[in-house]
Amino acid sequence: MRLAERAKNISPSPTLAIDARAKKMIAAGEKVVNFGAGEPDFDTPEHIREAAIAAIRAGMTRYTPVAGTMQLRQAIVDKLRNDNGLDYRPEEIVVSAGAKHSLYNAMQVLLQPGDEVILPAPYWVSYLEQIKLAGAVPVIVQTRQENGFKLTVEELLSVVNRRTRMVIINSPGNPTGAVYTREELSALGHAVLEHGLIVISDEIYEKLLYDGLEHVSIASLSPALKEQTVVINGMSKAYAMTGWRIGYAAAPAPVAKAMADLQSHSTSNPTSIAQAASVAALTGTQEPVGEMVEEFRRRRDYMLERLQAIPGINCNRPGGAFYLFPSIDGYIGRQYKDHTIKGATDLAGILLDEVKVAVVPGVAFGDDRCFRLSYATSMENIREGLDRIEQVLKEIK
Repeated sequence: MRLAERAKNISPSPTLAIDARAKKMIAAGEKVVNFGAGEPDFDTPEHIREAAIAAIRAGMTRYTPVAGTMQLRQAIVDKLRNDNGLDYRPEEIVVSAGAKHSLYNAMQVLLQPGDEVILPAPYWVSYLEQIKLAGAVPVIVQTRQENGFKLTVEELLSVVNRRTRMVIINSPGNPTGAVYTREELSALGHAVLEHGLIVISDEIYEKLLYDGLEHVSIASLSPALKEQTVVINGMSKAYAMTGWRIGYAAAPAPVAKAMADLQSHSTSNPTSIAQAASVAALTGTQEPVGEMVEEFRRRRDYMLERLQAIPGINCNRPGGAFYLFPSIDGYIGRQYKDHTIKGATDLAGILLDEVKVAVVPGVAFGDDRCFRLSYATSMENIREGLDRIEQVLKEIK
């Protein structure tokens, strides 16, 4: 049976592949420390779970409108107004089966074959594949560690041409934890408007901020930018609801309608019960979010201090999300036993095989000089995992 070209060109998610391999080893009885996870290790807060149970008991188990229940879309409208200074109508909101689904819908309805999309690297793995699935061309712009891995106006303008259609901004970012300032986004916004670009603003980690940093949505900077932006967010990261699969997009009405129409022929509505739980998440107490963020900050600080003390490791201080993205430049070209370390992929393989520590090599994010460590795991695991990593690094000649 012949596969379509689009299917043959899809690369599997390296982050999920690493996580699956680590879990397989754990299932076999091996004591693996898994730094590959891209989800909070906290339970979904109790009031959200109770709302789901109440929805089941109330018989909320049937189809909903494709774009989501009016109750949830209104809760999202209120959230965007109160948290982000953005005014949308419910018909400009589309609820989907996770933020990844929202991103897919947006790219499918906005990109034509041959369109170019500016993709700052390091990037979240699925952006690249979703651009390609839409028939568009990813234009990867390598950002600089000394600039916090953030796209500058100069870098953006260096690749803009008549085929450029879109730029992706992810703040706080995965895998680097980079957080764009209001001034940085304003500068990028001027360039976006000058060249008539569309912005996909992925804000899924917006609640996971540290050190008093402010989350700013580029769409909030001016009415003109709002008309050029699709805001992507969801419930997974802030509310520990990864398995509930609820994401959403806020976009100009014609774009939102096209996304809903596309969704009507693919997945139809997201799960009714998860939508009811999401209303409780957005409208209920936010105290569990604050508690989770404080614990993430504590873990980040500990892990960062440990990594920065290792010779040959260079690691930025992330302002958000729950990842560290250390550079291993100091180890490239050196030897571990009979292995030559050519990049982070080689080192990640050594760590998993030799000391059973799972990290995600940076090649998955467009930069094989680094690897990603998630601190969405217990302090006990973090201490043990870093001890094992140090053990290997000390043996590299």
